[in-house]
Amino acid sequence: MGMRKTHKSPDARLEELVRKQRARISPLDSQADQRWLLVDVAGQRLALVEGERIILVKPVSTARAGIDCRQDSGGTPDGLHRIARKIGDNEEWGTEFSSRRPTGRRWSPDELQRGEADDQGDLILTRILTLEGLDPGHNQGPGVDSLERYIYIHGTNHEKQIGAPVSHGCIRLTNDDVMELFEKMEPGDPVVIV
Repeated sequence: MGMRKTHKSPDARLEELVRKQRARISPLDSQADQRWLLVDVAGQRLALVEGERIILVKPVSTARAGIDCRQDSGGTPDGLHRIARKIGDNEEWGTEFSSRRPTGRRWSPDELQRGEADDQGDLILTRILTLEGLDPGHNQGPGVDSLERYIYIHGTNHEKQIGAPVSHGCIRLTNDDVMELFEKMEPGDPVVIV
């Protein structure tokens, strides 16, 4: 009789990631109930955490190119970040942004149903949380700076691809999910991408 292999459930894996990464944000704020985000690239999910307690889990889409902090790599930068700005408050669901500004256009899920999402490219929709890297020389500074690379958490016109690594570096959520997350987060809140 062979030994039985035990596998951790996905929730246990996420809880373990939260425990391991909590120490990275402790120097930023000593509050035990601090709100922060964990982006699990391997699991294609984002967890909203208060202290060490997972409050919310949402599926995401990170970069097709994997983890990479370099300018023009198309990768999602890993490491410690913080939310630099919240953009889109009071804008309508589906508002399209370019260079962090509303364009005046609004995307509709009807376009997705008609198969037009791919024809429009990678739209940045509904809400934006800009990310500032906090690891000098890794995701902050010349050639690797997450903020200068325009790395965001944002809504997308490619909602059917959420859960698969297909972005150009940003962290995509459904438009409903990014609206919900936007209301819960503030500038300065830590984000750990692993």
